Amino acid sequence: MNAGAQSDAAVFPPVIENAAAGGRAVIVCEHASNHFPARWGDLGLTPDQARAHIAWDPGALGLARGLARRLDGVLVHAPVSRLVYDCNRAPDMAGAMPARSELHDIPGNAAITPEERAARTAAVYVPFHDGLHALLMDRIARGLHPALITIHSFTPVYFGTPRAVEFGVIHDADETLPRAILAEALARTPLRAELNEPYSARDDVTHTLRLQATPYGLPNAMLEIRNDLIATPQAESAMAATLAPVLAAAMAALTPEPAQ
Repeated sequence: MNAGAQSDAAVFPPVIENAAAGGRAVIVCEHASNHFPARWGDLGLTPDQARAHIAWDPGALGLARGLARRLDGVLVHAPVSRLVYDCNRAPDMAGAMPARSELHDIPGNAAITPEERAARTAAVYVPFHDGLHALLMDRIARGLHPALITIHSFTPVYFGTPRAVEFGVIHDADETLPRAILAEALARTPLRAELNEPYSARDDVTHTLRLQATPYGLPNAMLEIRNDLIATPQAESAMAATLAPVLAAAMAALTPEPAQ
């Protein structure tokens, strides 16, 4: 995305699209952008590295937008690269501002000071999660029974090992919605779909779910799509058309809880 207008901003709040949507889905894309604000520079990365999966989740934002449109859902996404701050990681986690990602060193994060960690947390993580929290609480108050669904993409090859899974459904404490999504995906699509692959909560990838959904009893799931399947705008749109009925059916099977 083009977030250049925000390059010198003091804080980087989430981008919210379809805010007036009446559907149940709240679609979140924490790794939507590979934008590096001027105040942090390029973290010492080459242009190719800044375009690679280490900096963002290619295809995830386009897919998330397609799902939000088809589900009449609201979309919330982060405006800066996951290497500046990974909004799906808590501030005390090394992966929040990683010094190394897969096979790549991140020079600008190698010797990050506690003061700089605090500054990035205040500028990126806090406004992102405050904004998402406020949106969820508003939708609860309005009786919209939100279901939180995060969208990610993953590489076909990881540390030299090919991945056969195409669609991963990951849960935090509550397995209800993820298992419903998996069942619908297996019944409705040709995708090779698996539960808790290629990651699981044991890999500390469910921070947003754990922070924003689990404490309030909101249905939630993290979706991982192999990025070669969403490598073009046309492929993103086709995948959204494939997965929207899956998510709609899975959410329809949920019993709405009373607004908190």
